[in-house]
Amino acid sequence: MISFEQFLGVLSSNPFLIIVMLLVMGTIFVNGATDAANAIAEPVGTRSIDVDSAILMSVICNFVGLVAMSFISTAVADTISGMVDFGGDTHAALIALAAATVGIVAWGVGAWLFGIPTSESHALIAGLTGAALAVSGGLDGVNGGEWIKVVYGLVLSTVLGFLAGWAISKVIPIACKNADRRTANNFFGRMQVLGAAGVALMHGAQDGQKFMSTAMLAIALSLNMTVGEMGGFPLWIMVLCAAVMAIGTAVGGKKIIKKVGMEMVRLDKYQGFAASVSATASLLIATLTGLPVSTTHTKTAAIMGAGAAKDPKSVNWGVAKEMVLTWVFTFPGCGIIGYLLAKLFLVLF
Repeated sequence: MISFEQFLGVLSSNPFLIIVMLLVMGTIFVNGATDAANAIAEPVGTRSIDVDSAILMSVICNFVGLVAMSFISTAVADTISGMVDFGGDTHAALIALAAATVGIVAWGVGAWLFGIPTSESHALIAGLTGAALAVSGGLDGVNGGEWIKVVYGLVLSTVLGFLAGWAISKVIPIACKNADRRTANNFFGRMQVLGAAGVALMHGAQDGQKFMSTAMLAIALSLNMTVGEMGGFPLWIMVLCAAVMAIGTAVGGKKIIKKVGMEMVRLDKYQGFAASVSATASLLIATLTGLPVSTTHTKTAAIMGAGAAKDPKSVNWGVAKEMVLTWVFTFPGCGIIGYLLAKLFLVLF
């Protein structure tokens, strides 16, 4: 396992790795500003917690989620690092990885400017895949066995998140029909905040591992090794990635929170609780089984399911459509950008 001192030595001997690592940190920062903010949006929308407190909670929970889950399981990180093969040319591989990260950052910043919670997870996967195809010149650069897990995760995050949010939102009013309304609202307001904290923890565990694996991939490529040969993920890289993600959330989270928590659907507090519990459970299942799912997809689907359970008209389907179209274009969009930038960078550098 590489120590921080050894990492600094590698940086000094390979200046291009510095550029790649800065770009990787940029993707983690953007993920914090988009996906991490989306994870805690709905308790702000129901006024169970103010936006500044929600962002602080997200910062702490994302940090803890990445570090803690990485000690339990790195299955998601292993899936991402084994998904593509940049070949044996170390310099070309680092150039391709740099191209992929530039595309991911550009896509994420563009979506953030419009307040659309695009999936940085899928942008990462698509960008890496496009760059690997450019370097390998064919499908040899993609591990189909690992890539199919993305499809499984996409179905799981969308379907399970929506259905669980819908079902729990149907059950709660029946179970609490004799409860005092004010008491119940206060209870579910507190529980909703706890549920959002759970989603933030799992976002750190899911998305944090994906981007942490990209950082390790850059280091491994510079040493002409695979991530598996590196002996695991050291604590310092967990802390570094978690800290950068937390800063991204603190700096850019409010725009996404407004879009998801206040414009897409108006939820009662019990519905917000249902959405958070559904998303947390779905993300936990995916993380433990090594499926790289999108926190944004999972949480947004759960919110729409919870809103539709009470009244489908309560969901702003125009905003939902805007998000879905962004998600649909993420794979081909980031894949093409990663491919073209990799081809360009290989010529220039």
